[in-house]
Amino acid sequence: MEIEEYIAQHIDKEGEYLHRLYRATQTQLLYGRMASGHVQGRLLKMLVEMIAPKQVLEIGTYSGYSALCMAEGLTEGGMVHTIEIFDELEDFTRPWIENSPWAEKVKFYIGDALEIVPHLGIKFDLAFIDGNKREYVNYYNMTIQHMNKGGFILADNTLWDGHVLEPLPINDEQTIGIMAFNDLIANDTRVEKVILPLRDGLTIIRIK
Repeated sequence: MEIEEYIAQHIDKEGEYLHRLYRATQTQLLYGRMASGHVQGRLLKMLVEMIAPKQVLEIGTYSGYSALCMAEGLTEGGMVHTIEIFDELEDFTRPWIENSPWAEKVKFYIGDALEIVPHLGIKFDLAFIDGNKREYVNYYNMTIQHMNKGGFILADNTLWDGHVLEPLPINDEQTIGIMAFNDLIANDTRVEKVILPLRDGLTIIRIK
């Protein structure tokens, strides 16, 4: 879209390494659109700089683009813990993380975040949920138990190409998962929340 091009031309550039990673994601992986990309990546970096978290959780690494954008914004001593459930992505993603300028700020896990996070023994200041849409409610309920007071949870794809405006589908478990998550957050009095219509929808949640 023209407005998206205009935005991209009037914000900070993503940097050469991230640009190469994004291009490789588009050409070598299925569903390249799943990568955060330039505009959202710059937002993630800036949010990390604003929040100044020491411990960041990401559920859904995919190609590692968003993890590296968040790592780029971390202060010294900060760490991104990023978890990808699909082990077939490891051969692509791990080298991009380990060869990046921010490698020492990222710990990459393969497995189910619902099983991994409770055993890490870490309280997080920021979390980014961008995994299996069917599991968003479970991800949220698990993640909030491991967040510090005043921490932030970001959830991607919460407008889901506008499908949230349509009648509740019968067989589309991903849309059902997103709609259930949105309803849960809207009624959760433990948090403040706002949805940004960026790309496919980004919900920012602050724990009171």
